[in-house]
Amino acid sequence: MAIFENSNFDNHESVHAFTDTKSGLKAFVAVHSTALGPAAGGCRFWSYETSNDALTDVLRLSRGMSYKNAMAGLNLGGGKAVVMKPQGDIDREALFSALGAFIDNLGGKYYTAEDVGMSPADMRIIQKKTKYVAGLDEGEAASGDPSPVTADGVFRCIRLGVEKKMNRSLDGITVAVQGLGHVGYDVCARLSAVGAKLIVTDINQAAVARAIDEFGAQAVAPDDIYTAAADVYAPCALGATINPKTIDQLRVQVIAGAANNQLSVAAMGKQLDERGILYCPDYVVNGGGIINIAGEIEGKYDPAWVEKKLQGLETTLAEIIDIANNSNMTTDVIADEMARARIAKGRSA
Repeated sequence: MAIFENSNFDNHESVHAFTDTKSGLKAFVAVHSTALGPAAGGCRFWSYETSNDALTDVLRLSRGMSYKNAMAGLNLGGGKAVVMKPQGDIDREALFSALGAFIDNLGGKYYTAEDVGMSPADMRIIQKKTKYVAGLDEGEAASGDPSPVTADGVFRCIRLGVEKKMNRSLDGITVAVQGLGHVGYDVCARLSAVGAKLIVTDINQAAVARAIDEFGAQAVAPDDIYTAAADVYAPCALGATINPKTIDQLRVQVIAGAANNQLSVAAMGKQLDERGILYCPDYVVNGGGIINIAGEIEGKYDPAWVEKKLQGLETTLAEIIDIANNSNMTTDVIADEMARARIAKGRSA
């Protein structure tokens, strides 16, 4: 397991490996940047085949959090935690208590919150061992589950992408939604409410059946979502779904979704542009959740402040699209340059 040789290592400030034999904890915390403030990003609880897979994920996700927080205009740097899901029975109390103690040892360099596989209940366990945790559903500044705010931001960016690319509203637009977790399902509800048609897929067949019943969605097999006759592709599951195998299958005009690291490699951005597909950079589109959490970290949760920041996401995405339309640059490259510039400004300050 080599950190510096990993292609996703991006001059991270620090990478920490934690183990606890008693609970079975094996975890990584990566701090990509604290130039704009303490690193913040969720904790992912996932079944990784190898520790190299977990390391690669935490490096990619933490870098994405630096860019996401910068583009959302937050006083936060980028970090991430991943916990390798143990096989067999799991004592979540013991596991996340150990994680909380380790995070506390970082002394405030990194704030954790919810991500895939985690819940507000898990955050409460972590909170018993450290104050460097957000996404809580109890307490004076508690913001609760950030997924509804993430979904709100995704919905807004889908709407903006359709307006910019197709010059029309969402009414009658067909959106192919991949992943019906907390965020993906909420996105579907918002889209359905304004007259959009839905094509959905998920390995959770109960969620698929519910979407069919509630929204009149059309269900397809997981691999068929890429060839779906839709206007928009909204990846809301795990990352790297836009890859050499899938990119030529896409028939959409706009891509905007909640998943992190949607492009398997940077070259995918150029290929999408050459095919006339508008790619809305993922760490701009899915910034609602960390905005929600940032208010909690500040110590006073203010819905009006969150709303202003969500409007800021729309403004930023519109600026990226306009620059792309008037230059030879792609939206992903523009967003990366904007994010790096904001981080560099914070570092120099």
